[in-house]
Amino acid sequence: MNQKERMLAGLPYKAWLDGLSEERLSSRKLTHRYNTMEPGNPTELTALIKKIIGKTGQEITIEPPFRCDYGSNIEVGNHFFANFNCVMLDVGKITIGENVMFAPNVSLYTAGHPVHPDSRNSGYEYGIAITIGNNVWVGGDVVINPGINIGNNVVIGSGSVVTKDLPDNVIAAGNPCRIIRAVTEADRDYYYRDRQFDVSDY
Repeated sequence: MNQKERMLAGLPYKAWLDGLSEERLSSRKLTHRYNTMEPGNPTELTALIKKIIGKTGQEITIEPPFRCDYGSNIEVGNHFFANFNCVMLDVGKITIGENVMFAPNVSLYTAGHPVHPDSRNSGYEYGIAITIGNNVWVGGDVVINPGINIGNNVVIGSGSVVTKDLPDNVIAAGNPCRIIRAVTEADRDYYYRDRQFDVSDY
């Protein structure tokens, strides 16, 4: 296995070998272009982000600035939206489902380093995949750590640090992130806490 194959397999690898530095540089050039584009041309922005991200659905919006390691290791479903300052360290695979929304400053970190200083100083690092299901809303300033799996219909409160998997249909928040309660049918009629919709087309 070369270092890229090791990286994508979740094994220890060295990030400066086998063309990985060049791939990251290429991605940085594209994201620099993306982040400095003149506002007001959504068609051009969409075309460029589809060059950066490995696989996307038809509708994708990522508000600049956006940062990633490679981009090619990210897969998002249709109707994906990420607000300002999204960071995806896609050393490992990042897979995101349909109808997912990120608030500002959401960070997905597949990358990590050994705990012991001798091992860490050897230069080896790792990437472990992150998977997010469908219909997920991630609040502002949330950090999702390596190896996390998030189910469908999940809401993650702002400021959370997700260190454990989350099942379907839950609201979770905190540092470390923990389940607060289930998402139920009773939630359908409310747009914010105890505030009910005053329209009928929701």
